[in-house]
Amino acid sequence: MTLILMAIPIFKIPILLLFLLTSIPSISSHPFDPLSPLEIQIVTSTVKSKFTNIAQRLTFHYVGIEDPNKPAVLSWVANPRSPPLPRQAFVVVRANKQTHEFIVSLANGKGSIVSEHVYQGNGYPTLTLEEQEEAIEVSLKHQPFISSIEKRGLNISDVVGSVFSIGWFGEAQSETKRIVKVLFFYKESTVNVWLRPIEGIETTVDLDDMVLTELKDIHVSVMPSSEGTEYQASTMRPPFVAETKPILVNQPHGPSFVVRGHTVSWANWDFHLSFDMRVGVVISTASIYDIDQQKNRQVLYRGQISELFVPYQDPTEEWYYRTFMDAGEFGMGSSAVALEPHHDCPSNAVFFDAFHAGQDGTPVKLENAYCMFEKYAGDIAWRHTEAVIPGKLIREVRREVSLVIRTITVIGNYDYILDWELKKCGTIKLSVSLTGIMEGKTTTYKHESEVKEEIYGLLVAPNTIGINHDHFITYYLDLDIDGQENSFHKLKLKSFKTDGSTPRKSYWSVVSEEVKKELDARLRPTEPVELHIVNPNKKTAVGNKVGYRLIPGPMAIPLLSEDDYPQIRGSLCDYDIWVTPFNKSEKWAGGMYVDRGHGDKTITHITQQNRDINNKDIVLWHTIGFHHHPSQDEFPIMPTLTGGFELRPTNFFDRNPILKMRSP
Repeated sequence: MTLILMAIPIFKIPILLLFLLTSIPSISSHPFDPLSPLEIQIVTSTVKSKFTNIAQRLTFHYVGIEDPNKPAVLSWVANPRSPPLPRQAFVVVRANKQTHEFIVSLANGKGSIVSEHVYQGNGYPTLTLEEQEEAIEVSLKHQPFISSIEKRGLNISDVVGSVFSIGWFGEAQSETKRIVKVLFFYKESTVNVWLRPIEGIETTVDLDDMVLTELKDIHVSVMPSSEGTEYQASTMRPPFVAETKPILVNQPHGPSFVVRGHTVSWANWDFHLSFDMRVGVVISTASIYDIDQQKNRQVLYRGQISELFVPYQDPTEEWYYRTFMDAGEFGMGSSAVALEPHHDCPSNAVFFDAFHAGQDGTPVKLENAYCMFEKYAGDIAWRHTEAVIPGKLIREVRREVSLVIRTITVIGNYDYILDWELKKCGTIKLSVSLTGIMEGKTTTYKHESEVKEEIYGLLVAPNTIGINHDHFITYYLDLDIDGQENSFHKLKLKSFKTDGSTPRKSYWSVVSEEVKKELDARLRPTEPVELHIVNPNKKTAVGNKVGYRLIPGPMAIPLLSEDDYPQIRGSLCDYDIWVTPFNKSEKWAGGMYVDRGHGDKTITHITQQNRDINNKDIVLWHTIGFHHHPSQDEFPIMPTLTGGFELRPTNFFDRNPILKMRSP
């Protein structure tokens, strides 16, 4: 679901100049550079020319770069002064109640159709912000709806709407129309509308025809009080939380990173940074410089969020369908919000704008869509104090400074703070922080002692229930550890008994399993295990296979039954780990078209091919999860909760790669 945040249309296309911190010899555009505003215009104009006589409107749902073939990209990265690769765009539009896919060439700055295809399967593309606005407007102007609001004694001018996707619950494809629910909230005396739902009334809107097809006026519910729901600073009154003294972040010589176009160099890292309207920030062609080998070594070809599954746990009439796939239904990138300097990002951050296509094909600018900054918070990269040597005290400490790329996307009531953090030791840390407003359900109960039946959550305030729900976030990680041919190893920690020749009775050791097939790679760890992606063709000086280790994030076991429709669609959380052979068309854990999709093109079905993954170009998919049982401490706005995971070098280097890091 989403409350509409208006994006800023570009009426005059400026020259896009992110910034240049130093003079660098000219290189051609990176193959993964996102489409510029001018390219978006060329692409959408080219597609529009194919629909001059359609009876209905044409709407753009995705416009982004069509990934070139991987060997060509890697060849260009090895020689970035070579001619640029041909640029193409992938486009998804709706016209005449059909989903059309196009690949558009941008050769010589002109658009031409390379291929077109009408999608025949189930599911629909990502909702546009504009059609969500229209669905709300159609509902608010519907006279029977206005009458229903007035009979509740509410002022229609204080009613706001939000669009909710409705999932799939076994309907045949012919019956799965492109419809959404519009639910309503009351903003009188507070901006915290999520805690003042107008329950018992909802509309259904057909997005293709943009008509209201159903108004349900089920019951009149109690309206929770607005008292205590505000969170704006201007509304707060004493007493206040104790203040702390200012902490200043200052880089007098400016940032250490260099950005040219979308390519970033920082410390020993080089990588490409882009922004996609479906998933937000994308990190690609990341390599790290090995000072011992005196060369850059590949680590990550592409990393991004694949899907975010949020099923609520209330099976009643007005809640059962609230089982959202936020990336595929609403767009993590197009729902990104402008970052506020000094608050969302520290004072040393550099901000980037991003562009995507609006519903009509016009370029839309997302100001301050993501930021990048160097972080030092007293962390220690390594240290040791040695006092065992007579007459000598040795103390060596190195500070840890890392590079953070941050974006924040707001899907309805939830704010997701999404960070990529790169460290000089080679570690990549990814974190997801959840904050925002819990989604409230009205009730007549005012005290916990009154509750006698299942309420599917917790009474967090008088007349307000916070509903139980989950967040499952799947990341797509195409790791190329020192090359493309990699393998997945499970290093199981096993307990062994001694042979009696020592006072010790037992010890643990490692039993390594080389995983050969997709189905064998699926994993939800229940016993101690280390998960390694290794390059079996590269070894360290002492003979170990070079690799990276996944240190998993929080693992929330899905608790829905396997035959429950939301779980069928959200089967990405059946396992925490999946491994597949690289296929550039396989990037979506929930499927390409998840809105009203039937869950038959998910990562579960992709891996049923059971392809060979040993010593192949492979992709790691990792799902982290949060079970959220609300509490009063999260009312009226939730303190931030963070989870994440790490990719850590494991025998990748011959020794500590930051041993020779200078002490400031």
